[in-house]
Amino acid sequence: MPVSAGPVSAVLVRPLARTLPWRMIAAAGTLGLLLAATPRLAGEGANAWLAVTSLRASAVAFALGAAFLLDDPARNTTAAVPTRRVVRHGLRLALMAPVAALWWTGALLLVPRELRPPAAGITVEAAAVLVLALTGAAFAIHRGDGARPGQAVAGFLLASAVLGPLLSPGSWALFVTPDDPRWAAAHDRWALLLCAVLAAGALCAAEPVRRFRLRRLMSPSGTSDPSRA
Repeated sequence: MPVSAGPVSAVLVRPLARTLPWRMIAAAGTLGLLLAATPRLAGEGANAWLAVTSLRASAVAFALGAAFLLDDPARNTTAAVPTRRVVRHGLRLALMAPVAALWWTGALLLVPRELRPPAAGITVEAAAVLVLALTGAAFAIHRGDGARPGQAVAGFLLASAVLGPLLSPGSWALFVTPDDPRWAAAHDRWALLLCAVLAAGALCAAEPVRRFRLRRLMSPSGTSDPSRA
């Protein structure tokens, strides 16, 4: 008999919360807030370019910590439980989401109001970077079922953050300043990127078909059931 996701989720919340990489996320968040505060610390030397760049660097810093969210040393053991992967991943995301929202609000407020870029546009950028990190981890688990994909995903994300502004074509520029006439068009592209990465992440959160079928062929005692073969 399938287990209801509601009761299972309630039971899993507390033990799952203890396994999340809070220290890593806290360290990345602290670094991100320090980067976001750069224009305020710079005083009169700050400008709009520094403000938007510091927020972008801040978003990348937090995403580097979030890349470890799906790390689970016990994954090879918990893979046999009846709770589906989408539920386990969803709970991890639900636990981190309010933390990420509060952190990003603080990062925005650290930038002086007169230099702060439009909140909607820069927030879409930050969300896309964060979702890219999480989707990368989900993809690594979906394809290889590794226990700790965070380190490799963080390395990929950092390389992308460095190379992205250098390789982005001028006509499709994503990293523009608020006074650039391409700002609105760039954030239309950021929104499309965010939607595409969200869709990819949703697909990666599903159980591999072969493994799901194998579980259906297993009896509660852990032995195969010939009648279902």
